[in-house]
Amino acid sequence: MNNIGFMGEYEPISQGTKADLERQYEKLTEGQWSFVEKKDGTKIGYVAHFITHSKLTAIRYSLVPSERSKGYGSEAIEIIVDYLFLSKNVVRIQAEIHPRNVASQRVLEKAGFKKEGILRKAFFSRGEWRDTAMFSILREEWKEPKILTKTTKR
Repeated sequence: MNNIGFMGEYEPISQGTKADLERQYEKLTEGQWSFVEKKDGTKIGYVAHFITHSKLTAIRYSLVPSERSKGYGSEAIEIIVDYLFLSKNVVRIQAEIHPRNVASQRVLEKAGFKKEGILRKAFFSRGEWRDTAMFSILREEWKEPKILTKTTKR
């Protein structure tokens, strides 16, 4: 989380120790963070879901730069959406991204998210107020699981 290269040009920079991050995860009561791993077990990012202050379900995600644009992000988002709609009583899942983050926008749209609009000057990061784009998917727009019910041939 301290690595600008990992967080990318669109995410806020946060400073903290590994112990600080572990304490933050331990305190998480309404949500879950998970690693995104390759088949060989290499950790290449994270995906998380949590409850916002408005009691809405939101997701966040990021991958290491070398593993972006290979389908891992799309698969991780489809898995988390399937999981949330299959196991939780949620009617909406939302995600906020930087308006110029075209790759992340494609990942969300592939998973069925719709762009709702731009929240102007919604957060302060890197010395300036920044806009964010709001995306969401509603339960009735999610037709069926994309990942969790698929089987692979051996």
